[in-house]
Amino acid sequence: MFTRRTDLALAQDNHSRFLPWLIAFMVYLAILAMAGTFILNGLVVTWDRNMSGTMTVQLPSADNPKQNKRNIDKALKILRVSPGISNARVVTAKEMMGLLEPWLGGSSSLSELPLPQLIDVTLVPGDDVNVKAIAKRLDAAVPHASIDDHRVWLDRFLRLIRTVQAIAISILALICLATVGTVIFTTRTGLAVHQEAIEVLHLIGAQDTYIARQFSTRAMMLALRGGFIGLALAIPTLIAIGTLSAAMDAGAIPKLSMGFDEWFVIGVMPLATAILAMVTARFTVLKSLAQML
Repeated sequence: MFTRRTDLALAQDNHSRFLPWLIAFMVYLAILAMAGTFILNGLVVTWDRNMSGTMTVQLPSADNPKQNKRNIDKALKILRVSPGISNARVVTAKEMMGLLEPWLGGSSSLSELPLPQLIDVTLVPGDDVNVKAIAKRLDAAVPHASIDDHRVWLDRFLRLIRTVQAIAISILALICLATVGTVIFTTRTGLAVHQEAIEVLHLIGAQDTYIARQFSTRAMMLALRGGFIGLALAIPTLIAIGTLSAAMDAGAIPKLSMGFDEWFVIGVMPLATAILAMVTARFTVLKSLAQML
């Protein structure tokens, strides 16, 4: 297919020499947009799985350790008898230090901070929990106690990510349209340049499909070349982003990574772009030749 003889000197056209670079740029952007969509989808799954069924109760720190113990016992008693709560456990001081260390460093002065007491609450899946009623009872037993309902801000966070995903998909669609437009323009220019040769081929009995095949094969090869250039530029960029995110070492930010399926989709982008260019060039040539008759 790639070595078929051609009757049109398409390889000598100067107007098509920039097509691989234009497609490389668009494939590069498309891969980044697609990778961003995959990574955001992974974040949605991770946050939804880890945070959707939990709450955190925060108790103010008291000067007296015994008072802290009494406040914790009161809060645990209320939480463990509340409907919709399956478990409640106190977050240890060591765990709190581990949560703060990525942000504040491993300084020994962290232990001297007046940190509040935290209780990690696990909810019963599918049950309706009256957070306001529980918060009112906690505040009556332990003044200034508060509940951080992860579901509220998680829903807002997920809506934000979904919006960003929709924007990324829209950008990907625009890139595909730009690729199609570029191939159409290049193909029509080639038709105009080789119009006399095409008329001669028609006179000797060449079919429109024969002529269209030569343009579509040429477009496919140029797009495949540009696609691999774009892929070669995108992969180091994605690896650099992953390395930087791993170097942050922040427990609040899940690891930004993609699985084998996502990498496979990105890897076939040059082939998909080549097929898109081939189909676009074929239909462009057939439509243009039909109008010439």
